[in-house]
Amino acid sequence: MGAEVQPEAQHRVDASTVVTECLRGAGSPGICGLADAGSQGWKGGHLSSKRRAVRRLVKILLLGAGESGKSTFLKQMRIIHGREFDQKALLEFRDTIFDNILKGSRVLVDARDKLGIPWQYSENEKHGMFLLAFENKAGLPVEPATFQLYVPALSALWRDSGIREAFSRRSEFQLGESVKYFLDNLDRIGQLNYFPSKQDILLARKATKGIVEHDFVIKKIPFKMVDVGGQRSQRQKWFQCFDGITSILFMVSSSEYDQVLMEDRRTNRLVESMNIFETIVNNKLFFNVSIILFLNKMDLLVEKVETVSIKKHFPDFKGDPHRLEDVQRYLVQCFDRKRRNRSKPLFHHFTTAIDTENIRFVFHAVKDTILQENLKDIMLQ
Repeated sequence: MGAEVQPEAQHRVDASTVVTECLRGAGSPGICGLADAGSQGWKGGHLSSKRRAVRRLVKILLLGAGESGKSTFLKQMRIIHGREFDQKALLEFRDTIFDNILKGSRVLVDARDKLGIPWQYSENEKHGMFLLAFENKAGLPVEPATFQLYVPALSALWRDSGIREAFSRRSEFQLGESVKYFLDNLDRIGQLNYFPSKQDILLARKATKGIVEHDFVIKKIPFKMVDVGGQRSQRQKWFQCFDGITSILFMVSSSEYDQVLMEDRRTNRLVESMNIFETIVNNKLFFNVSIILFLNKMDLLVEKVETVSIKKHFPDFKGDPHRLEDVQRYLVQCFDRKRRNRSKPLFHHFTTAIDTENIRFVFHAVKDTILQENLKDIMLQ
């Protein structure tokens, strides 16, 4: 899959139509695949009696646009609460990592050509052609022995300044954020006996399709965390998860203020997140649900603020665009302004989902907030 270089987009379109229709028109056949809202336990905008029957269960729904870090957060919950990944899962993550590396490197080779960046070493032309010839249309796992055939070409290409320059311009095309990490660790990953480390697993990127759940217990209180795909094509599944929720963790990729959606190649990613948040936070179904904002990918935001001005993409920004605190304050204000109900504060956290200790610390605070906000519903019997 090659790169398609796009001009920087400043479109501010409402791209949350599917979410709005799911929430507004859940009673219509065909919307979200549900016959009517009543059959799902909704009545008069309040949570159903089903929730009262399982009043002690804390059900947390992870929502947000694609690539905001929801699946990574769910992986962290498994790691933090002691659920190890079995052999089958490790092999699946290995396949995903091989796929991330090969596809990401092909995108870089293609982008270098489209951007007119010369090779540092002319012999890398053949390495690039070799890599572009790789196709896995059937989606079959790439065996370690097969992946090893590409390692010399991948290593040579990643050392080439032409590829590095293309990488530095990655906001102009679609590239997975973990590609650099995996290419930097290619010597280890390219071994025949390679198995992913926990950090590798956290950085492995595969779009969530369907609904993924994780159950755990904290101080005798059962928690259920639900991850639903964030791409536009997956949002019709969100409504299936709304019944009985205690809290919504809404995740935003805070560093994507200069990037556009993979789905349409023109909508600003941060604008997309704001539009979805506005739809969720102002819906009467969630009036009694605590919504906590996670401004994720702080590690990438710290790097980006130094070189990319947010004011270029959001002209109403006031302050120093290269000062982290000013950018953080602006991001919180942007989301806070979307809320029509001002009676409750907006709980928010800046997070780095790939940092286990950061997520451990943040989730401890979030857990206390959720329990306090929902004390009557989850009190011990």
